[in-house]
Amino acid sequence: MDLYKRVFTTPALARPKPVRFHGFDLDAVVETVRTEAADVVSLTLRARDLRTLPSWRPGSHLDVFLPSGRQRQYSLCGDPRDRRRYLIAVRRLDDGDGGSREMHALRTGDTVRIRGPRNAFTYIGNAPSYLFLAAGIGITPILPMAWEAGERGRLVYLGRSRASMPFLRELPLDAEIRPDDEYGVPDIPALLAKAEPGAAVYVCGPPPVLEAAQRHLFRINPSASLHTERFSALPVTDGREFDLRLARSGLTVRVGSRETALDALRRAHPGVVYSCRQGFCGTCKVGVRSGAVDHRDRLLTADERAGHMLPCVSRSADGPLVLDL
Repeated sequence: MDLYKRVFTTPALARPKPVRFHGFDLDAVVETVRTEAADVVSLTLRARDLRTLPSWRPGSHLDVFLPSGRQRQYSLCGDPRDRRRYLIAVRRLDDGDGGSREMHALRTGDTVRIRGPRNAFTYIGNAPSYLFLAAGIGITPILPMAWEAGERGRLVYLGRSRASMPFLRELPLDAEIRPDDEYGVPDIPALLAKAEPGAAVYVCGPPPVLEAAQRHLFRINPSASLHTERFSALPVTDGREFDLRLARSGLTVRVGSRETALDALRRAHPGVVYSCRQGFCGTCKVGVRSGAVDHRDRLLTADERAGHMLPCVSRSADGPLVLDL
């Protein structure tokens, strides 16, 4: 208990950590497709050659390479002891960029390339107690954690309505289910107050839930540790305008103070590849010929940062950047 408090309850240590890599690329077959809630399907994947799959810990995700060439990340939400299949779930976003619609079009017997598992949302197994706060599709990485924590864990699950909330039948018996149409808009500080002193608090859901947890948890429970994962792009903070000069095409693109370099690049090159938009997958990595980069990613090594950047999160530290595009 004392060791846990010294190592894990300092707020500064709860910041996002570099992604832990594991596993490898392999071809997977869609074994089952099941409707879990309104606009949510789960997919069970197995290796095409029926091999035993790489092990994983709660909080891990897979990279999925779709037939269109898109690359997306999905949290593993099944049983880590099952080494024959992986379970993921996808909410369909009709106003998204097409990845979720393509996932929903997959059928039993289809093949996709997967990579991983890897972990950007590490589950700490030796906390004295846990509070898990999941909202909507944010239940996917939280569910294996809640089962592993057992009696030391408390799960609170938020959503618009029960019809929109996947995996209601798979929750621990003591889980607290709070759909908005029954309980109203959630009072996040009141829910955070359910955490015991020194608890590890895991939060996954839309930005307002994460932001509320970051604002209030340490005021309510100074000895707690906060661990978060989000399924949307990070907001730009401390942003200043700067220019991107594209060496090969000769174009200059202005990056606004509140937009990412990736968004600016997509105006000039709509086909530029990207995936996570959070600085951990590396899909959007681009060469930098000159200029000082403010690196905000969680992936590149020091050597890689000398000549590359991830434009989904990183920016100019001073003046224009010349990219190898």
